[in-house]
Amino acid sequence: MPSGQQWYMAIGGHQVGPIVEDEFIANIKSGSVDPGTLVFTGGMTTWTPLRDVPAMAQHLPGGAAARSAFTPPPPPGRTAHDIDFKIEGNEMQFVEVELDPGESAIAEAGTFMYMTPGIEMETVFGDGSQQAQGSGIMGALLGAGKRILTGESLFMTVFTNKGGGGKQQVAFAAPYAGKILPMDLKALGGELVCQKDSFLCAARGVSVGIAFQKKIGVGLFGGEGFIMQRLQGDGLCFVHAGGTIHTLELAPGQTLRVDTGCLVALQPTVSYDIQFVGKVKTALFGGEGIFFAALTGPGKVWLQSLPLSRLADRIYKAAPQNSRGRREEGSVLDHAFGLGNLLDGDGR
Repeated sequence: MPSGQQWYMAIGGHQVGPIVEDEFIANIKSGSVDPGTLVFTGGMTTWTPLRDVPAMAQHLPGGAAARSAFTPPPPPGRTAHDIDFKIEGNEMQFVEVELDPGESAIAEAGTFMYMTPGIEMETVFGDGSQQAQGSGIMGALLGAGKRILTGESLFMTVFTNKGGGGKQQVAFAAPYAGKILPMDLKALGGELVCQKDSFLCAARGVSVGIAFQKKIGVGLFGGEGFIMQRLQGDGLCFVHAGGTIHTLELAPGQTLRVDTGCLVALQPTVSYDIQFVGKVKTALFGGEGIFFAALTGPGKVWLQSLPLSRLADRIYKAAPQNSRGRREEGSVLDHAFGLGNLLDGDGR
């Protein structure tokens, strides 16, 4: 099929697209599209599960096993607001959310990009879901307290379509290069655990809480501390991560060891622990840290290839004001005399 062919997906009961084939394949490889996701393109007579479209099923993570896996349809109806969306861009993405009259989306402070005239914004305590459920001031304070523990702002912004003239749009931008993943909590079992700075925005009705790590080792050495974010509900939410996103479906008892900073999100059925790398020399001089995150199935995990901390560390080391800027590069002569810097005009 030509790379410019347009495809459509049905996610969360909504049509997404058209998107070109290359972008569609990237969504499949990132795990944003499940084997059971309904897709459609020119030449097809009806919407078809992705696993039954050979030209695209070959790109599913896990290959043949993923293509043959059965993904049950999500239960009907939602309690969260039923929003539409489209994701724009490649490396620096943003998501445009389309709201019907009366619908709302919640977002972290600092992610707003633009909105049409019918959208009104309101700053609320906590995650906004407590107010939506009418739990009063105590619910608002509880939501705000949870956000303090995760290192986020006391407040969250709610964007509501109050125009009364049809659909309105509001957009939220990623804070650094990477990918925005649409997560349908209804299809994922109603809950997702993610790193505390990855949440971008969601439909109102999604609760943004905390997930304590019960094991002391995970809290002290797991890279994300004792606390991660817990997203609960049956609505759509959007998670951002750096670099390329890789999704894995772990079988019961299957274990995967990953760099602690590369973990983006996991289903609550996945057990999360930390392991020592095993050898003192490797731990001290290998440059990969002292601990791995050990993930044990069953369930899905999402990994990122470029954690923000890794990118920030490289920028810091390369900064001119940092005297250690090039110490890890070059030969012994470079370390002893700085000859490498002099020869390439980078002497300091």
